Amino acid sequence: MLEALADYQRLGRYGFTPPGHRQGRGVDERVLAVIGRDAFASDVLAAPGLDDRLSHGGYLAHAEELMADAVNAERTYFSTCGSSLSVKAAMMAVAGGGNGGLLVARDCHKSIVAGLIFSGVQPRWITPRWDIGRHFTHPPSPAQVRRAWDENPDAAGALIVSPSPYGTCADIEGIARVCHERGKPLIVDEAWGAHLPFHPDLPTWAMDAGADVCVVSVHKMGAGFEQGSVFHLQGDLVDPVRLRHCADLLMTTSPNVLIYTALDGWRRQMVQQGREIFDNALRTARQARTELDRIPGIEVMEEDLLGVEASHDLDRLQVLLDISETGVSGYEADAWLRNNRRIDLGLSDHRRLLATLSFADDAGTVETLVAAMREWQAQARPSDSPQKIRVPGPDELLLETTMLPRDAFFGPTEMVPIGKAAGRIAAEQLTPYPPGIPAVIPGERLGVGVLDYLRTGHDHGMNLPDASDPELQQIRVVAG
Repeated sequence: MLEALADYQRLGRYGFTPPGHRQGRGVDERVLAVIGRDAFASDVLAAPGLDDRLSHGGYLAHAEELMADAVNAERTYFSTCGSSLSVKAAMMAVAGGGNGGLLVARDCHKSIVAGLIFSGVQPRWITPRWDIGRHFTHPPSPAQVRRAWDENPDAAGALIVSPSPYGTCADIEGIARVCHERGKPLIVDEAWGAHLPFHPDLPTWAMDAGADVCVVSVHKMGAGFEQGSVFHLQGDLVDPVRLRHCADLLMTTSPNVLIYTALDGWRRQMVQQGREIFDNALRTARQARTELDRIPGIEVMEEDLLGVEASHDLDRLQVLLDISETGVSGYEADAWLRNNRRIDLGLSDHRRLLATLSFADDAGTVETLVAAMREWQAQARPSDSPQKIRVPGPDELLLETTMLPRDAFFGPTEMVPIGKAAGRIAAEQLTPYPPGIPAVIPGERLGVGVLDYLRTGHDHGMNLPDASDPELQQIRVVAG
C-alpha cells in the first residue's frame, strides 16, 4: 500500500472522482496551515485511484497477506473503522443468526455491547475476577470460562478481552484449550496488543496462544492512524468468507488510504526492527516504573496485578499508578496534569491514573512525566472526592440480564429520575470512559449500588458519554 501510494504521487495521477478536495487543491489555506498539504495529497480514492476499478494491482490483498505473515496468522483483514468494526464482524461471523448466544467476558468494551445490539446475539456473561480491596477486576480464568461453557453448552463461541486497558492479560492458551475441547472458537479482543507479536518479553500474542480470531487496534500501541485496525484468523472453526462478508456489511465503502498505508508501514517497521524497538521500549518502561514508584504516595501497580487469583500476565508499558494514599481522586489528578502541565493520561478512575507508554517514548518523555507527577504530588492535598464516590462490591455491580440488549435498546423506552430507576430495565449503555467498560448494559435490571456509583462518580469527575441525560438526572429504561 505504501509503495502504491508513492507511485500514485510520482506518476502525478489525477482523478475526476472523490475526494472532492483534489489532493488538497481546493482546501482552504487556513486548513492547510494546520493539517498540512501532504495529508490531503495522500488522501486518494482506493479504487479507482490508488488501484484500478477492478483492483488488478491487488495492493490491499498483498498488504494483508504480508501482515498475516508478520504475525503468524493464516489470514488478516484491514479495517479503517477501528477495532469497534472488527470485533462486531467477528461476533456476527461466529454467533450471528444463532440461538445459543456467545460467551462474553463482562469486562468487555462498549463496542462489543454495540455488537450485541446490532446482531441480536444473546450474551452469556463470563464473570471477571474481583480484587475487592482495590476495586479492580481481572480477566476471567480458564476455570471460569469452563464453568460458563458448562452452563451454556450451546453457545457459538467465546469472546474475551486481553490485554485489558490496564495492561492485565488473560491466560489465553488455557482459555483457548477449554473452547477447543468443545469444538468452539475463541475471539480475543486484543485491541491493546498490536505490539505483542514482536518481542518475547511482552505478553503472549493471541494467535500464538491458540485464539481463532484476534482483533487489534494498531493505533493504540503501534504506529497506525486513529481508526487503524486489523483482525486475524487461523484454524477452521470460523468461516473466512463469512467473516469477510460480515466485515463488508459494516465497513465503509470509502476506506481511507492514509489509514491503510500506515498499517502497511507499521508492519514493515516491526518485521525489520521490532525486536530492537521494543528492547528500548521495555527499558524505558522500567525506568518510568522505577522513578514513579519513588514518589511518596504513588504506588506503581505490578505484583498485585499478577498471580493465581489475579491476572496471568502484564504489559509493563501500561504504567498503572495507585494514588489513593494521597487522598486525591484520579479524576482530580488527571485534571491538574492537563491544566497545569499539558499532559494527558490514558485513563483515570476514583483512585488510579494510567500512563500508557509506547515504543515512541524515551528517557526525555519519561522525565517529563515523572517531573509532572512530582510537582502534582508536592501540591496535592487530600479532598473528600474519593470518599464521596461510592464504589459498590461485585454483588451490586453484577446486574441481572433480563432482556436481549437489542430488544431493550430498540423497544419502547422512557426516561425516569435516577432515584426511581432501581428495579427498572436499562435501555441504554452507561459507560465510564475511558476505559469504556459499561457499568450498565441495555437489558440489565438496574440496582441501587450501580446507580449510586454512577451518580457519585459523575458528580466528582467521571465521564459518561453514553448517557441520554448528560447530567445523569434521568435514566433511559424500558417502558412499562
